[in-house]
Amino acid sequence: MPHQFRGGRRGRHATNYASVNFIQAVLAGSTQRWGHTSRRDHIAVRTITVIEFLSLDGVMQGLGSPDEDRDGGFEHGGWGAHYAEGVQETMAASGGPNDTTAYLFGRRTYESLAAFWPTQPDENPMAAHLNATAKHVVTGTLKTLAWANAQVLDGELEPAVQRLKATGHGTIAVLGSGMLVKELITLGLVDELRLFIHPLLLGTGKRLFGEIPYPQRFDLAEHTATRQGSLVLRYVRET
Repeated sequence: MPHQFRGGRRGRHATNYASVNFIQAVLAGSTQRWGHTSRRDHIAVRTITVIEFLSLDGVMQGLGSPDEDRDGGFEHGGWGAHYAEGVQETMAASGGPNDTTAYLFGRRTYESLAAFWPTQPDENPMAAHLNATAKHVVTGTLKTLAWANAQVLDGELEPAVQRLKATGHGTIAVLGSGMLVKELITLGLVDELRLFIHPLLLGTGKRLFGEIPYPQRFDLAEHTATRQGSLVLRYVRET
């Protein structure tokens, strides 16, 4: 019998306690320390930062709740709840302002977040930031988006993302969005990987990394561990 992890609210698009804690931790800790390096001071384009929560064997599926993503018969949904508090504590301790100026989502991640955050009050600084910040969604099915400041990213992915990077300043953050991230990595468009790796082997489930056409080197820029043994790692593309 598969082990049942306890998550929050049920439903594919329910953003539950664990997911909320993880997102708040990332936004509170997406600081100039974690999301900004001196290298950027000499670059006139925005950078793409991928933020992912993984098991030791690279699984990203079903982090937050039992029914978040049951594709392929996945039965371990909600596995991240046990580690959320430790991540939140560690990231809050890093301090500093958030340099994320835009978000890039795949459709499923967008729909999950849009089911929760627009209804949260602006007194919650994380909700205020998510609701006020530009959100670009890669989708072939959605034509209009109800979440404020969200828009469909038009055109072919590579030139569209290059246009985003060439406009404005700061970081374009990608949360979740596994299929999109694989495409961005394949195209060589990811500048930074921010990985939260939890001490758990799941054995099954969707994994973040797959085959890529050529090797890509990244430098370890920051690392720390939570009291629960999760690793918080920041890699930047080798220059």
